[in-house]
Amino acid sequence: MHVLLIDRKPSINQGIAFFFKSKGWVVDTAFSGEEGAELARLYDYDLILSDLLLSDITGAEVIKKIRNVGIKTPITIISGSVPVSQKINCFNLGADDFIVRPCDRNELMARIQAIVRRAKGYANSVIKIGQMTVNLDTKIITIAGATLKLTKKEYALLELLALRQNMTVSKEQLLNHLYGAMDEPDIKILDVFLFRIRNKIDKISNGKKYIQTVWGRGYILKESE
Repeated sequence: MHVLLIDRKPSINQGIAFFFKSKGWVVDTAFSGEEGAELARLYDYDLILSDLLLSDITGAEVIKKIRNVGIKTPITIISGSVPVSQKINCFNLGADDFIVRPCDRNELMARIQAIVRRAKGYANSVIKIGQMTVNLDTKIITIAGATLKLTKKEYALLELLALRQNMTVSKEQLLNHLYGAMDEPDIKILDVFLFRIRNKIDKISNGKKYIQTVWGRGYILKESE
């Protein structure tokens, strides 16, 4: 999961970011609405989580800026208690959820996961590709009942491919998903991850191939013929 967190208070930003990162998520942070809107235009996020009251513009204005340029990334607004009219305004502008502080962080994470699943076209937390099953909640992947043992980065890579199964995902998108906008290593690291994942899949898939290379474009996850 790759999340953009926009909040004017460093302590809140860092606290939520630390919690998400402890769960294996990649988090980019912004401390103003304009910075957040610019990052949303530059990078491919699974979800944008923004405070309503920012240092320069409001969270509602952030939604408007993002939606006006055609970005469909799910947006969750988080805020203290506000009039219902402000919540309605955010939804009308294109917000997908509105969470009132204080909130339990595990609930926040669960709601984000549910929104992302729906945005990718999945009603529940289990994705099936042939004999491969990806459980987005437990982060367990099985093939024909056998568990695929992966590192956190390997799982994150395969999760993104699963959420976009039968679609080509570029190397740049994969790298951004694994490391975020601020700390990307050399793109060749993907070759290492994919080599390891493919070897692990081969050992339990009875010869079926799942990750295919689309030369010059990226990778696609689908069951081989």
